[in-house]
Amino acid sequence: MAINKKHDEFHTIDMHEGWEVPPGYPQGIEQKVLSGSLDETAKSGSRTRLLRFAPGIYTKAPFVHTYWEEVYLVSGDLTVGNDASGEGGEAFAPNTYACRPPGAFHGPFKSNGGCMLLEIHYYDPA
Repeated sequence: MAINKKHDEFHTIDMHEGWEVPPGYPQGIEQKVLSGSLDETAKSGSRTRLLRFAPGIYTKAPFVHTYWEEVYLVSGDLTVGNDASGEGGEAFAPNTYACRPPGAFHGPFKSNGGCMLLEIHYYDPA
């Protein structure tokens, strides 16, 4: 299986335009795909994206997906494991990292002050 990313040297990322709410996420959480694409139906591909939470935004249920996910908290605060009302969970600060295999339940998530995540999603080519 080929990786669907192009050679892309250093360039400035427009941090104002090109953001969208990912399918299944609430308003206030937005992604900006930096490279590649992921085809969840065909279970192929690789994607690198930025994901940002506006202050006070939270998800209400755990996530589970069929691809690998690596997440690096670049800035802000992220709480993992809150309840459906946004209460509780474990808070994390910048420079924290997670790597999740396919099928791993994770979340829900919230951010009190807002945050920026760098995420890499991919299917195992084996």
